[in-house]
Amino acid sequence: MTELHFTHAPEASRYELRRGDDLVSILDYRDNGRTVALTRAYTNPRFRGHGYAAVVTERAVADIESRGDRRVLPVCWYVAEWFAEHPERAGLLAS
Repeated sequence: MTELHFTHAPEASRYELRRGDDLVSILDYRDNGRTVALTRAYTNPRFRGHGYAAVVTERAVADIESRGDRRVLPVCWYVAEWFAEHPERAGLLAS
């Protein structure tokens, strides 16, 4: 299996997950300097069903958490469900 490559593309306000040369999943966001609103998780239809949205979400949340200066607002339904399944990450949520 081809290795996954995760990148932060701040110029496009999104996180990207690639498998080889293929863009498989993205997570769009808006950052107001205090809160990062995760607005849309999207996986290319031909790559759906392999957990790529979960991977890009997990890695994006880890990136935001590592910066230590932002909270997360899960606007996207998928991201909200991801946080519900990962209550150990709830401390990162905006109140």
